[in-house]
Amino acid sequence: MTGRFSDQTVLVVGGTQRLGAAIAEAVASEGSRVTVSSHAPQTDTVLRIDLRDEESVAHAATLLGPVDHVVSTASMTYSASIGDLELSRLQDAIAAKVTGPLLLAKHMRIRRSLTLFSGQAAWRPGSGTYATGITNGAVAFAAQHLAAELAPVRVNAISPGIVDSGLWDGRGAQKADFLATAASRTLVGTTGTIQDVVDAVLWILSAGFLTGETVHLDGGRR
Repeated sequence: MTGRFSDQTVLVVGGTQRLGAAIAEAVASEGSRVTVSSHAPQTDTVLRIDLRDEESVAHAATLLGPVDHVVSTASMTYSASIGDLELSRLQDAIAAKVTGPLLLAKHMRIRRSLTLFSGQAAWRPGSGTYATGITNGAVAFAAQHLAAELAPVRVNAISPGIVDSGLWDGRGAQKADFLATAASRTLVGTTGTIQDVVDAVLWILSAGFLTGETVHLDGGRR
């Protein structure tokens, strides 16, 4: 198979979820050899990586050997008022977005690029969203600092806005109202799609002069 990533290897962390699976399918269609991971028990087709557990990251790195690209879509969203803060859930959110990717950078033998996921909540503070906002904001700084630390390996982040990712499927009018409101708050008058995110990831993986950046894919909402 030929394509932009012919004979390259790609690890998609969180690759069993809808977005991660779409990214894995897209890079495979471009010729890469793809490994997907999940924090669930390992199977014949899914590698176990729990970003809260350094041993699991180190073991996976040993099994994989050198890998050209790592894309981490892992997320453990947590929202609560400050008075209801649960430290363990906050720590899980930070592990998924910040400390876990640092462990990937430490243990994985990455040859070309590491791509992380932030989110627009980092730039739009609101009541009860501090945990999501802070962890997503930290991703942008992680991309900058890891780009310097891992150079010449490229490190970037992507920050999507509201994307119709399927989380609202089955909610009928409630989903339609939510997406319509979100769309009205963007400059382009629409929400994003999984394909929009996949296209951005493919570009980031192939953009050899891009590093240390956070790409905002939010229709101008920020």
